Amino acid sequence: MVSLVVLVWTMLLAVRSRRDFAGLEERRRTAGRLFAKGKTQAEVSRELGVSRQSTSRWYADWQAGGNRGLAAAGRAGRMPKLDKRQLNDVEAELNKGPLAHGYATDLWTLQRVAEVIETTTGVSYHPGHVWKVLRQMGWSRQRPARRAVERNDEGIARWVAEDWPRVKKTPDAETPGSASRTRPGSRSSPR
Repeated sequence: MVSLVVLVWTMLLAVRSRRDFAGLEERRRTAGRLFAKGKTQAEVSRELGVSRQSTSRWYADWQAGGNRGLAAAGRAGRMPKLDKRQLNDVEAELNKGPLAHGYATDLWTLQRVAEVIETTTGVSYHPGHVWKVLRQMGWSRQRPARRAVERNDEGIARWVAEDWPRVKKTPDAETPGSASRTRPGSRSSPR
């Protein structure tokens, strides 16, 4: 059990370290300094706790470009479709509400948000990916209360107080009990 916890913790640290771009660059630069001191790739790999494949790639980059060859490549992953200004424009439009955009109800759906994003910025998103944009803007999923607009709370309370006791079925003293009371020897009697 302890080894499983250690494994999970190690995996979490590995995921965090993958996103620590400055830390990753510093580790590559440390490898460059070790290469310059004459250490072998295997020694560098062991000392820094990285795979031999990474060390081999770093060595090739270091030989080709020195420490500049080990510099960070920049941002990882795909660039976002919307910049900060566009996100602010979209949020301003969403704050106006769905009715202001011609929708029949005052409820944002992913499809509606996708349409507003496209009309505001010209960038189209699949409705299944719109939630990522909303989360990036700090919005969260809200579920509407399932209450009818026509609901009459006073009428419901009156019915429960007056009519429900009258229509509610109650066991009558003169009627036989439950179906579990049967004659001995009958097919439905418990054994």
